[in-house]
Amino acid sequence: MTSRRKWLANSLATVVGTALLAPADLLALAEAEINLANQLGTKEDNEAYWELVKSQFVLEKGLRYFNNGSLGTCPEYVFQATEHFRRTLDGFPSRYMWGAWDDQKEAVREKAAEMFGVSTETIALIHNTTEGMNLIASSLKLAPGEEILLSNHEHSSARIPWKYWQEEKGVVLKTVDLPLLPESKEEIVARFQEAITPKTRVISLVHVTNTNGMRLPVKEISEMAHEHGILVAVDGAQSMGMFQINLTELGCDFFTSSSHKWLFSPKGMGIFYATEAAQKLLKPLIVCRGYDDPSIRRFENYNTRNLPELLGLGAALDFRNLIGQEKIERRIYTLKTYLREQLADVDWFIFKTPASNDLSAGIQTVELVGREADEANQDLTDSYQIDCRHMMSHSLNGLRISLAIFNTKADVDYLVAALKTVQAG
Repeated sequence: MTSRRKWLANSLATVVGTALLAPADLLALAEAEINLANQLGTKEDNEAYWELVKSQFVLEKGLRYFNNGSLGTCPEYVFQATEHFRRTLDGFPSRYMWGAWDDQKEAVREKAAEMFGVSTETIALIHNTTEGMNLIASSLKLAPGEEILLSNHEHSSARIPWKYWQEEKGVVLKTVDLPLLPESKEEIVARFQEAITPKTRVISLVHVTNTNGMRLPVKEISEMAHEHGILVAVDGAQSMGMFQINLTELGCDFFTSSSHKWLFSPKGMGIFYATEAAQKLLKPLIVCRGYDDPSIRRFENYNTRNLPELLGLGAALDFRNLIGQEKIERRIYTLKTYLREQLADVDWFIFKTPASNDLSAGIQTVELVGREADEANQDLTDSYQIDCRHMMSHSLNGLRISLAIFNTKADVDYLVAALKTVQAG
């Protein structure tokens, strides 16, 4: 218990001491953790604690939300913090839009950089993954005949920017077909390795697919690509916040993500990473005064922007830090294992997501044998207030189930019971 209290004290000193706000909600969550520890022992990950975490979110009553892969929800703390910033801005608009919040904006950058284990000079605060992909694709000076490799599981917002900005110049977009259920990381790396030619200049790949939740081995692909002098750009829309990411260790040149999914920030915020060397290859999508700033801040120079949402991202990072990155990752994998165990021995459910923790995490896609996924999804919505998403591409015909920290084992039990009833019906 002494070590647990020490951990909590250090957590609060780190989080609240540097927080943009230090409201009662954050402190209450921390105090409740002490109370839970007293009541339930020193076991860190118990359901009572995660019920407490769930209570911090403002989902509609009765809704079981398993669609975080499409869009996340804000915890009450982030919602209230963002409203506070919005009222402050409207109280004195010109002061806070231009200058008064400069230190706070840099505090958000510092929190994001700390999460990724990188320098603040490699982090830009943008709007979403799509903007980051457009920034990369519009900037690179590629010649006709040179090649970009993309997997067949790339989101349209990661593929279309390359098509729009590069294909008309004669740059070739090559698709790398991935196995739906790979048995190892090496199997995926080999597919990219086999597709490389002397003309390959970029590998653009998704970190976690939005289709079946497959986790790609970015570190190994980056190492292999750099041996050939190839740049690596990563779509991290479904990975940032789901599990721990150290971008220095991943070794990619670019990483772009939306924070309104697994980080639970206000909508319309994202984080963009580029190594200091790779930044020299980029040009801003939007230019105004300050376009010639040599730092990475030139990529977020929109003049007027929604600063309350940007600072709300900082509040979301504070909330995440209080719970703890390691604990969040462990919880995601606990829920994944629990779901798979509940359906493991039922012949009429087939997982279309790799089982290995190296190859998947909080997104699991399940086929209901003999049922059309879109119809089954509608039944879950209409009869059980369960929101997930049906996936029909790649011959999946499955329900994509996104497991987040506001989901409890009781929620998973409810989902499994509903799936069995829907399938039987």
